[in-house]
Amino acid sequence: MVDAALQVPGLQVIPHAGGMLAGAQRMRITPQWRAYVMPQDQRIAQLTGQPYGQAYFDGLLRDTSYTMDSAPPITAMLAAMQLSGGSPRAGLAFHKRAQQAHWLEGRRMADEAVLLELAAELGYEAEAFRTAFDVLSGSPTQQHMAQSRQLLSQVDGSGFPTFALEAADGRMQLLSLGQFLGQPGAFAQALAASARLPAPTGADLTCGPDGCALP
Repeated sequence: MVDAALQVPGLQVIPHAGGMLAGAQRMRITPQWRAYVMPQDQRIAQLTGQPYGQAYFDGLLRDTSYTMDSAPPITAMLAAMQLSGGSPRAGLAFHKRAQQAHWLEGRRMADEAVLLELAAELGYEAEAFRTAFDVLSGSPTQQHMAQSRQLLSQVDGSGFPTFALEAADGRMQLLSLGQFLGQPGAFAQALAASARLPAPTGADLTCGPDGCALP
């Protein structure tokens, strides 16, 4: 859906990371956690068409030494944005790559070394990214998450992810996602209509696990 939204001409898509598993909500992998989330993940895959990897199901979800923590990948996303002149698209691109690394490749997104590897894949200079990551760790990331949660409350969002459309006058409209699961083209059309912007038609917008594009 994010990839589809990025195809709507004139629409700016901005990520706000709330830190679902940060701080006191950090979660260590346990057999009980695996048993709980696997049916949920399989249902999500059926509803949305997004793939999950065996390296995630049979690798990461069996690694009881690993504690999931949202803060480090959020810091990395913010570093990508900072090094790209504040570009939200750069942050979204890093976020997408981190999602793939987690759900498909079963990699530890709370490990700084893994995040630096992903940054290198995306073309960031290693030392510059490491410096930005270090500067943004701690208080700046905490402030970003706090502001994001404040925004979530402001739009009456109930969890992650939440999508909201901001009008030119600053008013926020909460967007319903359930009816568009697995239909990113239809979501792009509805989003464009709400924003009074042109949109690609469902026939023109081709979406798959790797993203959406116009032919």
